Amino acid sequence: MASITLKINSKSYTVDADPKMPLLWAIRDIVGLTGTKYGCGIAQCGACTVHLEGNPVRSCSVPVSVAANKNIVTIEGLSDDNSHPVQQAWIAEQVPQCGYCQSGQIMAATALLKRNPNPTDKDIDSAMQGHICRCGTYPRIRKAIKSAAQLMAQKASVK
Repeated sequence: MASITLKINSKSYTVDADPKMPLLWAIRDIVGLTGTKYGCGIAQCGACTVHLEGNPVRSCSVPVSVAANKNIVTIEGLSDDNSHPVQQAWIAEQVPQCGYCQSGQIMAATALLKRNPNPTDKDIDSAMQGHICRCGTYPRIRKAIKSAAQLMAQKASVK
């Protein structure tokens, strides 16, 4: 066991954990932020996606020691009230069916739009590849990403 500092959603948490423990378990079980989901445990499905230093990562395969003292953003860190443009688009387009994978999908989409504010279908497919939705909401996900891009562009033009 080691004392490790995690910076999650702009707050610091000191956790006592095995340095090899997956970040996912520290986020969910120790810190208590349960929006990030466990899907497969082998970084294949994307349900556990969070941002580490601004990049989307599969938290089930990142040891807490690697994330120590780095900026981590979970689904809870996007907004307190679902006001982030990607969350708004997800709601407007009624993306979730069961909803289990959606926090990971949203985190991947948010990272995509930060890198590329006007993605093509090919860009979206590439960025979302490997994010599994067992309910098959892929067409709604693509539509929501495009809607979120428009919302973000509108907000940027108002500033």
